[in-house]
Order: sequence, then C-alpha cells, then structure tokens
Amino acid sequence: MENNQQDNLQNPVSIESGIETGFISEVTSLLKNLFYPSESDEPIEWIKFNASVKDGLIVSDLEFFLGYPPSVKAEEILTDNFWAPLLAVEEWYGDEERAQVENFKSVKQLLETNLNHLKAFRVGQIEIDLYLVGQLNEKEWGGLKTLLVET
Repeated sequence: MENNQQDNLQNPVSIESGIETGFISEVTSLLKNLFYPSESDEPIEWIKFNASVKDGLIVSDLEFFLGYPPSVKAEEILTDNFWAPLLAVEEWYGDEERAQVENFKSVKQLLETNLNHLKAFRVGQIEIDLYLVGQLNEKEWGGLKTLLVET
C-alpha cells in the first residue's frame, strides 16, 4: 500500500459545503421586490466583505472595512430598530403587504440562524446607508444594506 500523505499535504483539496451559498441564495431570493420604507422606499441588497474581527464589528470597523471616511457620521443601532418598520403589520395592509411582512420574517430568521454577532448600523445623514451585518465565518461578514432617506 502506497503512502500518499505527503502528496495530500502539498496539494490540499478544497471542499465547499454549499451551506453558505444556499443560505445566501435563499436570502437574496426573498429580498426580490422588497423595499425598506422611508421617504424613498429603496431595495435591500445582500452584501459580503472580508473583516478579521472576532467579537463583532464596532462602528470604526464598519467604516474601515467598507471604506467610509472618518468624517461621515456612523452609529450602531439596535437590530430591533432595523426590523421594526419591516415587521409591523398595519390594519390597512392588504394581502401583498402582509406577504411582504412574512418574507421579512423569513429573512430575519435566516440571518439570525446563519450569522453570528448580528449588528445594525446607520452611516451618513439625510441619505443614510443602513446595514444589518453578521459574521459568516472567521474572515467574512455579510448581511443587508439599503438606503434610508430622512429629510
């Protein structure tokens, strides 16, 4: 019997589990035709970026890894504040609006299940980049980004 251990060390095989890709595909599929309510209802997109942070992002980490200058106002907000306008059901909602709330509930569940250290951030004034991000793995972070308009 031949010993191939040395060959295996020099030529490691990369195995993709597909779990992360399936989760991201599911989230992006649910986000189609969903908008974040503000003065200008804007689409919500999936983002992913590299960041070597172990215990959760702080404002300065987000600014650094996403390339914001220090002069831009940025703050961490409660994740509940991110979700509040998306999960509220008004009595005047029709079937379409209620279905959108259900889709947002599904997105929330997927993110809470698959991301660690989930945090929300607001960056800017008047035209605000709104983020909900969490850790995918040791070096990657992902989550949601949208534009919030407040005059």
